[in-house]
Amino acid sequence: MNRAKTFTFSVLPTAPHAFVPAARPAAVWGPEVRRILCVRLDNLGDVLMTTPAMRALREAGPGRQLTLLASSAGAQMAPYLPDVDEVIRYDAPWVSGQAEPSAQTDLQMRRALEAGRFDAAVIFTVYSQNPLPAALMCYLAGIPRRLAWCRENPYHLLTDWAQEKEPQQHVRHEVERQLALVEHVGARAATAATTADTRMRFAVADEDRHALDALLATHGVRPGTPCVVLHAGASSASRRYPPERFGEVASHIAAQLRCPVLLTGGVEERETVQRVASATRASVRRYLCDLSGLLTLGQLAALLERAAVLVSNNTGPVHIAAALGTPVVDLYALTNPQHTPWQTPSRVLFHDVACRWCYRSVCPEGHHACLLGVPAAEVAEAALQLAAPRLSPPSLASAARPAPRDTTGPLPVKATRWPGEAAVLARFPKTS
Repeated sequence: MNRAKTFTFSVLPTAPHAFVPAARPAAVWGPEVRRILCVRLDNLGDVLMTTPAMRALREAGPGRQLTLLASSAGAQMAPYLPDVDEVIRYDAPWVSGQAEPSAQTDLQMRRALEAGRFDAAVIFTVYSQNPLPAALMCYLAGIPRRLAWCRENPYHLLTDWAQEKEPQQHVRHEVERQLALVEHVGARAATAATTADTRMRFAVADEDRHALDALLATHGVRPGTPCVVLHAGASSASRRYPPERFGEVASHIAAQLRCPVLLTGGVEERETVQRVASATRASVRRYLCDLSGLLTLGQLAALLERAAVLVSNNTGPVHIAAALGTPVVDLYALTNPQHTPWQTPSRVLFHDVACRWCYRSVCPEGHHACLLGVPAAEVAEAALQLAAPRLSPPSLASAARPAPRDTTGPLPVKATRWPGEAAVLARFPKTS
């Protein structure tokens, strides 16, 4: 009887299907490329982390116009994106958490994109997403140039194919990933002297600042009063630090600073915010201000712009604060290594676990140890340290002095899952 022969190898290949051509060489998009469709179909924070790449695209050619194709969540960014001329809302059936799919809606979107007469499309994805459904939509809409990271051979669906090498060979921050993508077609971040401008971009409107002043006044908070913002919500349960722990953090901060501690969240997060308030010590509860469900996105940005520090789960407000230069304490569930605060003073707090980088919306192990292992006292200490330079009068800043402690060392890597993971973890501060 014939048996199939099996092979045993001691060395893993550097890349799957190594003899497939790496990618078709990308060509620089010249002045004939003026109307560009930027496809970013996931969440608000993902759109924000793509703004440096969109700015590079816009400035790489004369008279360029950018249209953003975004989910309902991402499309909320429309009024605040200075480099985007138009936003089209589309909840794609191949993106998780979207509305009930409808083939008729998808066909209508194909026709709308065709009517847009775009010269090119750039499909922005994280490395765990497949760009080919969006590439097919753009191909059927007759968009002649199509750029994306792609792991498998896209054949004719992409005219400009950037070979996907994450996470097998390296992992980059999401901002760096998308800047590297548009560089394939000649779009590079503008430089001031010798430093490239890779900041995220969020334009806060004066009307939102004025509306925020009026709202805070109704809660007894005067303009210019130093404040700390706590955001206890997140779209995924796996990324939520317990509200009761947030209450402990609020208690520590309010007792030390005796300044307003503002609690933010959407309408759907009011119960979470109420749990935070209930868990805060009664003796300092007067410093709390519940703003859940009361702020527009623009007003939230105006609030984060003036905050001494934001303490938050890893979600959209973290990236808005980073874009505005506000310090952030990021309670970072180890679901994805690419979404830490970008170019702002920050502390990224977590407890290392073997199941890190799970990409799950609910903790697959059920223990949630990557966040539960972070003590509330340590979160408060990090917030006080980051808030100190932005607080006034000096008496508040002096109250924010942290206890001396070494929190800058790298985390030990217990089990390396892919090359480069140690370097990613080394960027994060130790929490225990």
